Amino acid sequence: MMQNVHLAPETDEDDLYSGYNDYNPIYDIEELENDAAFQQAVRTSHGRRPPGKDFAQASSYADIAVNSDRYNPAALTNKGNTVFANGDYEKAAEFYKEALRNDSSCTEALYNIGLTYEKLNRLDEALDCFLKLHAILRNSAEVLYQIANIYELMENPSQAIEWLMQVVSVIPTDPQVLSKLGELYDREGDKSQAFQYYYESYRYFPCNIEVIEWLGAYYIDTQFWEKAIQYFERASLIQPTQVKWQLMVASCFRRSGNYQKALDTYKDTHRKFPENVECLRFLVRLCTDLGLKDAQEYARKLKRLEKMKEIREQRIKSGRDGSGGSRGKREGSASGDASYVDPLGPQIERPKTAAKKRIDEDDFADEELGDDLLPE
Repeated sequence: MMQNVHLAPETDEDDLYSGYNDYNPIYDIEELENDAAFQQAVRTSHGRRPPGKDFAQASSYADIAVNSDRYNPAALTNKGNTVFANGDYEKAAEFYKEALRNDSSCTEALYNIGLTYEKLNRLDEALDCFLKLHAILRNSAEVLYQIANIYELMENPSQAIEWLMQVVSVIPTDPQVLSKLGELYDREGDKSQAFQYYYESYRYFPCNIEVIEWLGAYYIDTQFWEKAIQYFERASLIQPTQVKWQLMVASCFRRSGNYQKALDTYKDTHRKFPENVECLRFLVRLCTDLGLKDAQEYARKLKRLEKMKEIREQRIKSGRDGSGGSRGKREGSASGDASYVDPLGPQIERPKTAAKKRIDEDDFADEELGDDLLPE
């Protein structure tokens, strides 16, 4: 329990670290151990915002704690936390400052005021707080990460990488830190280092869909189709309702020359997503080029599905315009347009360094696929 309360000099109120006077008032704080309201405030308003009614209760108890002992840095910090959780960052900063004026060694207040300055976009002041905190807590991964984050916000990726490397030296198995390093190296154009850290992140947490997508795209650009398939198959397990992963698996099989496996994958995808137009277009084109009779059946399904889609769009438009008329048929809808675009993009002549690609379903209709990508 804190025995003495230190006050900052009145002549330099804004400087939290300029020194302290010799005023040491004696408060009767023994009763706080038995004060249920004070103890509840400490428990409920420490750290993250509690859900629902607990937050209001925490704020109420924090007020009681501050009224019980206005010079207690823990009570002031907790009150600042409740204000911070409510989005009033300027007011929260005042409580943290007051806590630091009473006790300059209150690391919780110093950490939280750094977060507050970050929210207020006062990045230089936030960095100053975390650097001072780093001088006190040399091996705190949380502090090191916040310093790296501030440098990233300041658009200084080299410094951000340097501080994140210190985080890795403290906790070498944190997948979030490793993926962040991969992201920063990718921005800097160092694909080799980016791959190393993304892969390490995947090893420790193989369920991060963004990491999986980056690794799959890396192997696509280097034309290691079998490797890319492994990552997209895992993505389809994590997000089974997202058709794009299964389309990308099928496209990888086709790129690698395994047309039968590609056809089986498209068929399986069609069974799972019978209303997906792009999958049907792939099936029509691939079956046609392979000389399979199934092409006619898939073409009929495609024509019917596009007609239904056109009718739905007309209904939506007529509901919006107040009329049942339409401006005419959409190009290719009545004849069953079997053109499609490879979700992996155009064929590349030779291996390249990887670049992160985000492939959305909306990209499928942007351009035509070259005939050289299909079997003759």
